[in-house]
Amino acid sequence: MELKTVSIEKPEGMNLILGQAHFIKTVEDLHEALVSAVPGIKFGLAFCESSGPCLVRYSGTKEKLAEIARENALRLGAGHCFIILLENAFPINVLPSLKAVPEVCRIFCATANPVEVVIAQTEQGRGVLGVIDGFHTKGVETEEQIRERKEFLRKIGYKC
Repeated sequence: MELKTVSIEKPEGMNLILGQAHFIKTVEDLHEALVSAVPGIKFGLAFCESSGPCLVRYSGTKEKLAEIARENALRLGAGHCFIILLENAFPINVLPSLKAVPEVCRIFCATANPVEVVIAQTEQGRGVLGVIDGFHTKGVETEEQIRERKEFLRKIGYKC
């Protein structure tokens, strides 16, 4: 077995969701979940099929995002993983809908941070072992930083 990392390439600050599912209709079901969760959402998604022709299946509401998702999925090439790139929406807006899709087995990450995917490769194929989401922790927040965090969450409407 060989271990490797694959960096997800995306525009800085763009949110992505990386997960695993199990069926060819995943692309259509994820697409429907996204457009139902956020009217007018712009996204691209790609899914690595791991049986039959083993193709990258894709969809989206914005071709450039679908292209970036396809390129990342092809580089990952790992069994039944999917990647979604979001524009004008955040993971918190769509994760409940995605998790409710029957084919979705797990979500590895949902982030705007730089992401490296840890891949195991065998003679049979590839699988996602996990992700490196962002950077190493630098310390513990101060009382001032706690206050700033709470103010920020209220300012953007996520807390009252």
